[in-house]
Amino acid sequence: MPSGPQQVPQIVTDKAHPARVYDWLLGGKDNYPVDEAVGEKLPPEARDGARQNRQFMHRAAAWLATQGIDQFLDIGTGIPTEPNLHQIVQGIVPSAKVVYTDNDPIVLRHAEALLVSHADGVTDYIEADVRQPEAIVEHARHVLDFSRPIALSLIALMHFLPDDQDARAIVRALVATLPPGSYLVLSHASSDVYPELSAQVTAEYAKGGIQLGFRTRAGVERFFDGLELVPPGLVTATEWGAPGEALADEGSGIYAGVARIS
Repeated sequence: MPSGPQQVPQIVTDKAHPARVYDWLLGGKDNYPVDEAVGEKLPPEARDGARQNRQFMHRAAAWLATQGIDQFLDIGTGIPTEPNLHQIVQGIVPSAKVVYTDNDPIVLRHAEALLVSHADGVTDYIEADVRQPEAIVEHARHVLDFSRPIALSLIALMHFLPDDQDARAIVRALVATLPPGSYLVLSHASSDVYPELSAQVTAEYAKGGIQLGFRTRAGVERFFDGLELVPPGLVTATEWGAPGEALADEGSGIYAGVARIS
């Protein structure tokens, strides 16, 4: 059964939640009218961004698995949408271990889907907030071996923490627990690729009670300070791929990067 450092709260259905809005943008059914109300007011490009972000996660996870990474800590998991991260990596490395984390109780309701691991691997789930890095790592240590490389996945998460919530310090704290040879995988909505569109999205989320902190390329790059970005570096989500991998020929307002921790 899923476990965690705190008692699971009741699902709040009268306030939008990022994980459920994201589910709606991906065409999912695990959301409420309040989430749909936010999603419907967003420009059509928001759905494109959600899809592009998800596809980046698939490519990055697969690439890491081919590099021999067999441990993953995925924070901001969201509502399960197949294929999930563990399905991607365990399809390549059946013995891979994956720890999922999210702070929306509805994700915990779907944790059984996240916990259906390959017979040779392990999956686990913790109900926690990224602003609780110590609690997340403490739990993850029961599943993952922190003396061996781990991939830390922060997909479309940190733009929900504006600068006044010290988002970079949280990432630094998580990265500091990882051994050399680990990786940080991060995607983040931009404020400078399509400025007017970003402003519109930020305003609509704010009306739904969700604060956003979209950042410029330079601002996103700071999450990777001290780390070694792997080619092609920090690019948009549709530009990130393994060498020779076919990519969609479309623009994206999502920055994406993978960096090695030395």
